[in-house]
Amino acid sequence: MPTCLRRTSVVLYLAFAQIPVAQAADMDGVWMRDDGNARVRIAPCGAKMCATNLWIRDTSKGESPGDQLIMSVKRSSDTEFSGTAYDPKRGMTYSLDVTVGNQALKTRGCVLARLLCKTIRWTEVN
Repeated sequence: MPTCLRRTSVVLYLAFAQIPVAQAADMDGVWMRDDGNARVRIAPCGAKMCATNLWIRDTSKGESPGDQLIMSVKRSSDTEFSGTAYDPKRGMTYSLDVTVGNQALKTRGCVLARLLCKTIRWTEVN
């Protein structure tokens, strides 16, 4: 390879090495619900993702530490996932959309052909 071409290759390599690569957002981690009532850990569980309650302030709605939501989601963009979530405690399956942002997560769960939906915002806990 001629010296001139080799230098050009090195310069191009160094130039492109400095360009930050956009990373796809990930939902793995510990999250606090926006109302401060729950803290969950989202992590892989087999081929799915599980949201496990670590702490619940108000257990009057039937939620307890250790309860899980089993999510079958696929990435639809760098920051979005969609699919279903199964709640084994209640025996219910929900449509689920998840948006991951800068230390934030938004979940939208729906039932009855997406006629009844609830959106919850979460903040990442370090």
